[in-house]
Amino acid sequence: MLGVRRAAAALLPLRAGAPAAAMSTLLVSQPRYAWLRELGLQEENPGVYNGRWGGGGQVVTTYCPANNEPIASVRQASLEDYEETVKKAKEAWKVWADIPAPKRGEIVRQIGDALRQKIKVLGSLVSLEMGKIFVEGVGEVQEYVDVCDYAVGLSRMIGGPILPSERPGHALIEQWNPVGLVGIITAFNFPVAVYGWNSAIAMICGNACLWKGAPTTSLISVAVTKIIAKVLEDNKVPGAICSLVCGGADIGTAMARDERMDLLSFTGSTKVGKQVALMVQERFGRSLLELGGNNAIIVFEDADLNLVIPSALFAAVGTAGQRCTTARRLFLHESIHDEVVAKLAKAYAQVRIGDPWDSDTLYGPLHTKEAVKMFLDAVEQAKQQGGSVVYGGKVINRPGNYVEPTIVTGLPHNAPIVHTETFAPILYVLKFKEEEEVFAWNNEVKQGLSSSIFTKDLGRIFRWLGPKGSDCGIVNVNIPTSGAEIGGAFGGEKHTGGGRESGSDSWKLYMRRSTCTINYSKDLPLAQGIKFQ
Repeated sequence: MLGVRRAAAALLPLRAGAPAAAMSTLLVSQPRYAWLRELGLQEENPGVYNGRWGGGGQVVTTYCPANNEPIASVRQASLEDYEETVKKAKEAWKVWADIPAPKRGEIVRQIGDALRQKIKVLGSLVSLEMGKIFVEGVGEVQEYVDVCDYAVGLSRMIGGPILPSERPGHALIEQWNPVGLVGIITAFNFPVAVYGWNSAIAMICGNACLWKGAPTTSLISVAVTKIIAKVLEDNKVPGAICSLVCGGADIGTAMARDERMDLLSFTGSTKVGKQVALMVQERFGRSLLELGGNNAIIVFEDADLNLVIPSALFAAVGTAGQRCTTARRLFLHESIHDEVVAKLAKAYAQVRIGDPWDSDTLYGPLHTKEAVKMFLDAVEQAKQQGGSVVYGGKVINRPGNYVEPTIVTGLPHNAPIVHTETFAPILYVLKFKEEEEVFAWNNEVKQGLSSSIFTKDLGRIFRWLGPKGSDCGIVNVNIPTSGAEIGGAFGGEKHTGGGRESGSDSWKLYMRRSTCTINYSKDLPLAQGIKFQ
């Protein structure tokens, strides 16, 4: 890991560049950022790929969150570009669906290998454009690689059972087929991995993919698609199997309303996800939603604090609080509350804040200036509702979108701000007395993504995992709320959307199931013993 972190030095500057006022060119034009050319990026980049590169929409410039300097621009898709791309993707699907699943898996394996070869430079781009620290940027690309490896094996395993028929001379089977075209709308905070979770699994299932990434991370979308496109072209299959349409809300709305979009996977806020779900449902389409999370860690009096402190620190501060699985509520048993708060504040003080590409940095900037404003508004609301800021709470005086990781105590469990997901590094620390009440408090928020308890009580662990325990899609014991593995199904309940991606049987969401009865006899018996003569 240290070797990976040090490699950042060869790919990114040790310090942010010149002040914005003195900046006359895009970062991509500066010699110190020449490594961006390794990803095929230039001053202006086409943001549409459907077998060929193009784009006739608005030109959007993306900025580095660590210094707010412009990196490069992307010409986004017009609605005409979108229409052309959907048609090409649907045509490409006809070719892809006829290729045997293990052969599709082999091509996905090659995509994983191509990503491996670019993992450090692509991870550096994630740091530069999204703002997460370099090791997290590389780790995100590694997730995509891991899902490709997983998908290769899955390509030889997907299928339905042969079921016993009650009728003699009959076979009853489940047949699984690809849905067709999978639309994938991803968020800024995981601009590589979430697309990988969806596309690798969707591809081995026999689907074509149409990707719209976040406009503020358009360069990452372009760079990833260039890597994929070369693999597809080398295998002489249509590039439109993995199409790209960079764009804003107009493109997202078109995807949601388009009946040709056989499945729409959306990752983003609960507010926008609800709008997407309604548009898709209006046409009786299929959606896969990965939305917000107001995640809690519960620490009982018997917990090992040597596990609790680093877990809470990583879960609350990692990615500057911009993970959907970030811990936003920390419930502490009243007997250990003060001790844990003191130790956690001390740990916060040791967090190394700096440029995300610096090998010593553990905590980088928020993604946008708007996020900084939301952070300040949330801190102020917490104070107005009776909370005390025991650590942080302010903007850091340096270039970029930096805020202090923040701990707030003294709020009731049902304070409005505690029930609000603020995509920022604010941790609300709350006291509890009894197991039953804190389990209920974990479940009382509208979202249901991730949750964790720290305890050594075996009975409590299984109550937590059981029907009266956590109502989340991710239910952990003695580990943080964040940092999920790709082998399990990822997703949550309630306002988190109910979708599942990545491992386990998530592949089923990318396919349609048919129950097939085959009569291989010369008789025609009816089910349930019905006689119709």
